[in-house]
Amino acid sequence: MTHAPFIRRGRRVAIRHPQPEDADELIALHQASRALHHPWVAPPLTPDQVATYLERCRRDDTVCFLVCRLHDQRIIGAVNLSQIFYGHFQSAYMGYYLGAGHTGSGYMTEAIALVLDHAFDTLGLHRIEANIQPANHTSSAVVQRLGFTQEGYSRRYLKINDVWCDHTRWAMLAEDWSNLRAQQ
Repeated sequence: MTHAPFIRRGRRVAIRHPQPEDADELIALHQASRALHHPWVAPPLTPDQVATYLERCRRDDTVCFLVCRLHDQRIIGAVNLSQIFYGHFQSAYMGYYLGAGHTGSGYMTEAIALVLDHAFDTLGLHRIEANIQPANHTSSAVVQRLGFTQEGYSRRYLKINDVWCDHTRWAMLAEDWSNLRAQQ
């Protein structure tokens, strides 16, 4: 199967935009990861839900990336930028997840770094915000490792699986990312 071209490549993963032909692989990954994802995220589990996701990915205010292992090009997760605002704001919200069997290996840290490079260098954004449920220590550790700044706490911020959930608010600014990259 021919996949969409990679947008950016890292050492072990690459990011690319999702395509309709990814539906079966996404559904299989999400079905196998239901226990891992609950209650943090609710990725698409059916063909109709994947179609809705792909439709959302084509909106002007959203850019979606699949995280793929380089050695076999398998989809192992996703990073999505949503509610992108340009003009004076130049900001987006970021959501992300990996599938079961792929966590704890640094894949997501590498993938988000690729997305940040793309967001700041190619999309021209100034701020990327990640909102994370306080008990999701794994996800918080990823943004901390990358150098995000915790800016606050939002009560009952986002409805996930029909429950209003509190979130900690983390942000990365373009100039902070540039300084961190220069130090590497």
